Amino acid sequence: MRVLVIGSGAREHAIAWKFSQSRRIAGLFALPGNAGTQEIAVNIGGISTDDFDGILDACRKNRINTVFVGPETPLAKGIADFLENAGIPVIGPKKRAAMLESSKAYAKDFLHRHGIPTALSVEFDDPEEFKGYIEENDGKEVFVIKKSGLAGGKGVLVTDSRREAIDFGLNILSDDRLIVEEYLEGFEVSIFVLSDGKHQSILPPCSDFKKAHDGDKGPNTGGMGSICPVPWVDTKLRKNITDRIVKPVFRALEEEGITYTGILYFGLMITEDGPKVLEFNVRLGDPETQVLLPLIENDIGNLSDAIINGNLDTITVKVKDSSALGVVVAADGYPGSYRKGIEVESLPRCPRTGGEEVLVFHSSTVRDESGRILTGGGRCFTVVGLGRDTITAAATAYQAVEEVKFQGAWYRRDIGKKFFVD
Repeated sequence: MRVLVIGSGAREHAIAWKFSQSRRIAGLFALPGNAGTQEIAVNIGGISTDDFDGILDACRKNRINTVFVGPETPLAKGIADFLENAGIPVIGPKKRAAMLESSKAYAKDFLHRHGIPTALSVEFDDPEEFKGYIEENDGKEVFVIKKSGLAGGKGVLVTDSRREAIDFGLNILSDDRLIVEEYLEGFEVSIFVLSDGKHQSILPPCSDFKKAHDGDKGPNTGGMGSICPVPWVDTKLRKNITDRIVKPVFRALEEEGITYTGILYFGLMITEDGPKVLEFNVRLGDPETQVLLPLIENDIGNLSDAIINGNLDTITVKVKDSSALGVVVAADGYPGSYRKGIEVESLPRCPRTGGEEVLVFHSSTVRDESGRILTGGGRCFTVVGLGRDTITAAATAYQAVEEVKFQGAWYRRDIGKKFFVD
């Protein structure tokens, strides 16, 4: 296989890292990649992830026969349709299926239409109607406002402030629709499902930590850390999720004539009434990918081949009997404005002495002419610790994350902590 991974984040570094271990690989490329992927793949710069003609030219020049799409925007714009029409297989759904992520309004209609458990919701495209709804809804103690379109994981506000809800919503309505959702109580779980269009394989449950600060406080981010598996998701709950959510969704897609090929993410809230769908993503998540892939024992080349050729039913996904916990190291100011191009002074040593298993995944980093690593985004690194359980994985990750040094670096200090229970 000659594989091109599209994207520059820690998710794409993790995907490229997994492909670098494959026995199927004859060539590995990343577009545009980062300083981390540069060590294991050939980075292709100068082409944006929405320049489909440029990507196609790069595929032909480098004889690419499998494209793995990391970020959501190219999928929403139809890169899978474009490349597959040119004869290049893609891990990722076509544009129509990608609407499950690119339009929350579409996704909510889909869920309601098929009776799949989700929060009650009201959709708005008129600013005055929205404002009136918020002002008149005295019974609501907490408002959940969601931008319908893509927002990089930051298009959701949960607040008990009517003023904050109105301001956030009016800003969205300047160029998009929005949804006001029922506030659900429980704990969140990320479920990723491989699909070849006919068969599905459910991967181990993950949980990400979206809020910027400890104790799940502060603004939403793209994700400040993650764990896999989730200790609270036992065999009974997994079956419940499969029977009430996953299978009905794929049946519904089939009923609507949508052949879903790639990876579908289910963002779930586990409530007293059972699992309910919060959102869909049509690709692997970030930072969940960084803790999920190290636990998958299968060759990712074989899994990709099965997705493309429609024989996923012939492969059993094998998972290590261990846990992974990832801590995101961010730039000062994130998720607001932040500076780029900060020199990275040090990173954890991998492999490590003492037996701890640590992985470091870069996000949008670059290496300059003198060999220095420079930051290029708000979330700069994900440090992953592996261990026999969540607690030992956390201890390993947090010992290593202290070795990530650049001006203004910060991270949450409580990733996974709420799951440290008997």
